[in-house]
Amino acid sequence: MDNRINVTSPLVILHGDEMAQVAFEQILDKFVTARLNIQLEEIDLSAEHRLLTNGQAVIDAIDALQRQGVGVKNAGMTVNRQQLDELLRKHPDVDSGNLDPLAIKSPNGAIRKGISGNITREDIQFRNLKISRPDWIGRDIEVDTMEFGGIKNSFNQLSQASGVVKLMFVGSSGDPVELHRRDIRKGDPWLLATNDMEDVRAWAHRFFQRAVDEKRDVYLGLKDTVIPGYDGAMRAAIEEIYHSDYCQKMKDLGLNYYYELIDAQAARIVSNPPERALWGVPDNTTGRKLFKLVNQLRKYGIPSRSAHVSISRMSAGGGDQYGSFNMPAQEDGLLKVIVDGEEKHARRVRQGDPILLMSNDHEAIKDWVTQVFRDASRKDKEVYFGLKREYMEYDEVFSDVITEVRRELAREDTPPPSFMIMRPSSQLKKMITDPPRNALYPSQNLDGDIFSDISAALGGSLATASSIIESKDGTMLFEAPHGTAHDLYLKYLESEGREAHFNPSALIFAVANALETLGNREENTALSEYAVSLKTALTDTVDSGIVTADLKGKTVDPDSERVVDMVGFLEAVERALR
Repeated sequence: MDNRINVTSPLVILHGDEMAQVAFEQILDKFVTARLNIQLEEIDLSAEHRLLTNGQAVIDAIDALQRQGVGVKNAGMTVNRQQLDELLRKHPDVDSGNLDPLAIKSPNGAIRKGISGNITREDIQFRNLKISRPDWIGRDIEVDTMEFGGIKNSFNQLSQASGVVKLMFVGSSGDPVELHRRDIRKGDPWLLATNDMEDVRAWAHRFFQRAVDEKRDVYLGLKDTVIPGYDGAMRAAIEEIYHSDYCQKMKDLGLNYYYELIDAQAARIVSNPPERALWGVPDNTTGRKLFKLVNQLRKYGIPSRSAHVSISRMSAGGGDQYGSFNMPAQEDGLLKVIVDGEEKHARRVRQGDPILLMSNDHEAIKDWVTQVFRDASRKDKEVYFGLKREYMEYDEVFSDVITEVRRELAREDTPPPSFMIMRPSSQLKKMITDPPRNALYPSQNLDGDIFSDISAALGGSLATASSIIESKDGTMLFEAPHGTAHDLYLKYLESEGREAHFNPSALIFAVANALETLGNREENTALSEYAVSLKTALTDTVDSGIVTADLKGKTVDPDSERVVDMVGFLEAVERALR
């Protein structure tokens, strides 16, 4: 007799890579197909399959989500140059000269844009996790950033007409060449930023020389995976200077150099800061945020949080750096921005200077702000927006939209929750050093990525958080905010599967959230109750002291903890579910 719960609605399953995929398959076997009579629409989003399909797998994923409405996404690899070369050697029939960007880039942004979804990231409310905060008082950490260039010295404005924004380049030939174009509507913000590579190199020399003079380890942070033509160009120039002029000097002094993605670097600042270091953040908007944060931490330290953190990250509409056009200039010349046939701005660039053009969608911003207020009202949260309005028309549109949405809610007799608008640096400091009881922090895409990793570090692990992508039409995609755990996967392979060290909590929670959403939509009480029971079994398992290695010593009673591997943890959740 089949005792499984019958489910009418299909569930989209987006598979990923490495250790996260090993865990995902076991979760689906134990908690989905073994207990539910459900149709799964499964799509392979592994790095290898994205390459072999030339990105078609990503398009298929977007189509499936739009048709079915609810899905679960596993973590997938974003391949670097070395990994891509290895895949191409493995598959010599692949035409490497005609690869679609969807074949090699992270699929996350494309999927979010494809379903017009924004992200809400929240801590899973484990009751017995108590994180030991690093003692920040007296730490000798300095943050060094560029004073000029980049977004701080961008040209940005609101479009006065609907039409096309074109980025043109006039080089040695004298003929204008179109680099990029995109559709915009009246009221949409757009921005052109460039950096002078000679300024970047001069900063790099000052930065490394300062590390040598002050005898500090070096941490360099950029987002070259997402903005390869901008941050990637700067990283290449900075590291060339390091290897040619400073590497040996630092080794002779016993100093170390580390490169980290800026979100991982920011998380390190609050979770595992070194005693003495120099942090380099060339992007001056992000650099100033971290500079102010570090100074605040030096003075006040990191308090314990009495409430869990929620971050709403605007990703629909392709805004900020994540939806930008970026590339290094191929030669000296003149950049021009043409909006609806009218030249709006021109500036000179030199060969190698990184170029970034980004825009956002007024209607997408409005949908996001409405979602923020709705979620905050439903969960009784205070809202703290972070905007750089004093010199950014690009950000001013957000405050205008906030006023617009408030008026619409008032007309519907639906007052918005308590909210404040502050600078992004103040928003970040508040989230960490002065957290209110129950708050929601709305952020644009890049800030949201950085804030999310910081919040995860404060919460104990990326595996103790949930991530929900929601679109205006109700499409819901649930995922874990962590990556594929490459190092753990290598150990898993080396041990032939005997060593499976991975915390599957976030993936279990994502699956349970998706099932609960299906249950509510089809009024399937048995399914909804099962989904809630699965989440309770997860939290009860950790509350009983059964934890994976990443949470060792992080519960209220470390002496009673029982540390298990991934298989042991899944079995413990299964027992609790019975």
